[in-house]
Amino acid sequence: MWQAEHVRAALQQLYPQCDVSILGMTTRGDEILDRTLSKVGGKGLFVKELELALLDGSAHLAVHSMKDVPADLAPEFALPVIMRREDPRDAFVSNTFGSLAELPPGSVVGTSSLRREAQIRKLHPHLLIQPLRGNLDTRLAKLDRGEYAAIVLAAAGLKRLGLSERIRAILPSTISLPAAGQGALGIETVAGRADIAAWLAPLNHDDTAACVTAERAVSRALGGSCTVPLAAFGVIESGLIVLRARVGEPDGSVMLETQVQGSAGDATALGERAAMELKKQGAERILAALREGA
Repeated sequence: MWQAEHVRAALQQLYPQCDVSILGMTTRGDEILDRTLSKVGGKGLFVKELELALLDGSAHLAVHSMKDVPADLAPEFALPVIMRREDPRDAFVSNTFGSLAELPPGSVVGTSSLRREAQIRKLHPHLLIQPLRGNLDTRLAKLDRGEYAAIVLAAAGLKRLGLSERIRAILPSTISLPAAGQGALGIETVAGRADIAAWLAPLNHDDTAACVTAERAVSRALGGSCTVPLAAFGVIESGLIVLRARVGEPDGSVMLETQVQGSAGDATALGERAAMELKKQGAERILAALREGA
């Protein structure tokens, strides 16, 4: 809802005479909280109901966290806008400890992400990683009740909701490489609506859009979903996208990594090149084993 309000405010600032209303909806991803996303259908659970509203005309726009948007967008939809990114990194949240390194052996860490789990396990195999679902308030309440020694969340969500004080440490991307699209908001429409795309165009942030496009291309090429511990993160340096990507075993025993760079105009090809580099290192074997076990 914060995201929808944020986009509405941006549109009303651009077009003061425009009336923007919000159609509040609950997705299956919001409702199923007793199982991990990898076991109940993955990221698409957060967008399906919104896409149905686009198709039946009850909504013209859908606002998404880009990390929740499946890499393969159906042809009847378009993503004309990716907005300026908030902090893309992961945040360490605890009431007792200041960092992952401070946690004693056997401490329970909560996360909803296989990507985070694999990267934490690689560096801290002595910790116990347990699933953590629900909205931000629900997750923080579980921490406060003592169900977890610490939890790991997206820094962007905490900052957007005014909860920065709950962050004990930001995990640098060298430790926890972000998910494709993390920290960025995207606006989805039905395909072919050039008029809506034109109205939305001022909200697009070119650098963010280029980096997220490259990241999503990695995910698409590797069949990325919630069942794959996959990270992809790009930044603009000296006019080029510098893209890092990782894929690993859920237990952290294997972690493959690559870094490539190229022009923003070739963002999709750059992501595909990063995926190919990971495949050369053995990513397909890991992915095939995960698909068989899903």
